[in-house]
Amino acid sequence: MCLIAFALHADPSCALLIAANRDEFLERPTAALHRWTLPDGTEVVAGRDLRDGGTWLALSPQGRVAMLTNVRQSLIGPGSRSRGELVTRWMQSDGDEDRFAKAIDPAAYAGFNLVVGDFHRQRWSWLGNRDPETPHDARVTALHRKALEPGVYGLSNASLDTPWPKTVQLKEAMNESLAGLRKHAVAEDWMNPLKRTLIDTGPAQASALPHTGVPDDMERALSSPFVRMPGRAYGTRSSLVVSALPNATGWDVHMDEWTHDPTVTPCIDRALHRQETLHWWKPMRP
Repeated sequence: MCLIAFALHADPSCALLIAANRDEFLERPTAALHRWTLPDGTEVVAGRDLRDGGTWLALSPQGRVAMLTNVRQSLIGPGSRSRGELVTRWMQSDGDEDRFAKAIDPAAYAGFNLVVGDFHRQRWSWLGNRDPETPHDARVTALHRKALEPGVYGLSNASLDTPWPKTVQLKEAMNESLAGLRKHAVAEDWMNPLKRTLIDTGPAQASALPHTGVPDDMERALSSPFVRMPGRAYGTRSSLVVSALPNATGWDVHMDEWTHDPTVTPCIDRALHRQETLHWWKPMRP
């Protein structure tokens, strides 16, 4: 997953809103959004990396959420463990962020950003194994961590809220969609800013390009919200929007995923659309 904007308890009309693009090599085997069960019986709703078994963004029926992006570096070297397991480990954990963080060996993974949360407890954290001030330096010194307050955040392949043009663009679309949600009950109306941004192939202006150590042509190709790099057999594989909308007994959680055909111009209406729905009940008061 290489671009995410997310709103955490930022608006009463939508307690959780996530918009994300997953960028990956086209040959990497992947299962689309579906319900599946981890070896210990934990149920998750997510896509799945069929090579290493993990995932990049998952929700659970109990209200657990995790999101993952990689950190871009000029010299890519795999860690001894797959980053995708961090998401499933959070799903399987007891929800204690301190205990979860202490069990992570930051040196065992290539660069990552991880957002973990419990929707009902309204507790969210960002964790990463690269210094937020110099995320593209491959040296690992510690596991960095930050508690997240209610608000709108963005992640790409640097650190939390690094203002890359495409990250800023998707956060702006998220704010526009939240404003639209207050006016329109039909998802096709309020979700349009997010859909439009997720398939935007326009690169950033040269003066605004990040400098992460990769060649300039790659930097430019990777700067658009929707990535297309056919010469490298790499690009945006899928887009996802998650929304938690209130009802009388809790929240209806809608997950819409669009799997893209890399050989055609991206279009939400032509993408393979999958949907999953969860219901998160309001916790019982003692």
